Amino acid sequence: MEPNVVQQFSLFELNQLIRQQLSTLFPTSIWVRAEISELRENATGHCYLEFIEKDKATDRIVAKMKATIWASTYKLLKAYFESVIGESLKPGFTVLTSCNVEFHEVYGISLIINDIDPSFTLGELAAQRLQWLQQLEAEGMLNMNKQLTLSLLPQRIAVISSATAAGYGDFIDQLHHNRYGYQFYVQLFPAVMQGDQTEQSIIQALDLIFEKLDQFDVVVILRGGGAVADLSSFDRYALAVHCAQFPLPVLTGIGHFRDNTLIDHVAYSSLKTPTAVAEFLIDQVRHAHEMLEERIIMIRQMVDFQFNNKQLAIQRLLRLFPSVLVGKTELQKNALVHRLSLLRYASMQLISNHQQRLNQHQTNIQYFSKQQLHRCRNDVQWREDKLKYINPLSILQHGYCMVFSDQKRITSSTEVKKGDALEIGFYDGVVSTEVT
Repeated sequence: MEPNVVQQFSLFELNQLIRQQLSTLFPTSIWVRAEISELRENATGHCYLEFIEKDKATDRIVAKMKATIWASTYKLLKAYFESVIGESLKPGFTVLTSCNVEFHEVYGISLIINDIDPSFTLGELAAQRLQWLQQLEAEGMLNMNKQLTLSLLPQRIAVISSATAAGYGDFIDQLHHNRYGYQFYVQLFPAVMQGDQTEQSIIQALDLIFEKLDQFDVVVILRGGGAVADLSSFDRYALAVHCAQFPLPVLTGIGHFRDNTLIDHVAYSSLKTPTAVAEFLIDQVRHAHEMLEERIIMIRQMVDFQFNNKQLAIQRLLRLFPSVLVGKTELQKNALVHRLSLLRYASMQLISNHQQRLNQHQTNIQYFSKQQLHRCRNDVQWREDKLKYINPLSILQHGYCMVFSDQKRITSSTEVKKGDALEIGFYDGVVSTEVT
């Protein structure tokens, strides 16, 4: 049958027709909501993106389209977006953009972006953070670090920060020049505190501290100083999990006054600024110092009271026993009391140390079991994916088939002859045929 000549189009003519129809359908710009899956800036300043949309139930991609922001527009939109969000456009962000639908005869359909609504992305990030908070609470990790016991004298401090951060300098200055003259031991574990590498960098620092766990009383995460930017880096689920399960109390001083980030919620204590963290630690030591002074006063009062009573007892004993016997008895009694005090102190210290170690082991078990479970889940997922690839049904879905003769699988044409009855297995059924 010959095709109708009137209905024939060249490819260029067809694309021109599609272009005209799209221009008619979308004569002005429209607002499009999508997730950024790819983003690339070229040397001329243009920004090329790929938008996707996923099914919420299955997380499967259901739509995909390319988008472009020309250099003159991108320079303005980038600065505007960063001033509101505190972070630049990047894959993973869901955005609401004003764009024109364009179709090119060679390059196909694409979106030309001319405006963006950063408040929409801010709402999406807040919704994601709330979802992660609810997940942490459901998994029992939201208050896990808060349940740890802070050392009575938290003077050995592991700090995670940038060595050049102004907040870190303020923290050190406040700590080492405190008005009480208390001494603190501080070790810095350098980390990137803004940008895409923040999450992984802080997790690596936590792992290094974990290897020297017995050398520290507390972990401090500091940022602070300058404009508030890149705070979304601290709203990451994996980072929050590591902080929540860490076996030492974690203090945060990220230096912001808006809503708390995700790691602020799971930390043992969240302070607004690095200097506030330093004051918190100084106050802890001062409180312990005051308690010690109160105990010393109480002991002195008890000693004075016992000494006065002892003088009366000695006077009575002198009337009944020789002075030599009384002296020996008194010395033996004092020695016995001293040994009893040492025994009580040593036993209390031993019990306390074992209790702390027990708590630490329990926390370590929880920390490592979560990591091991995560690795096992990844391994199971990898094996499941591998099985899908080697599953015969998966292969048949791609258009291949299997041939059988007398229930024996045929793998070569030399195994059959004319007149043989064959069964051909497809993905959705079996067809019988005969070799001709």
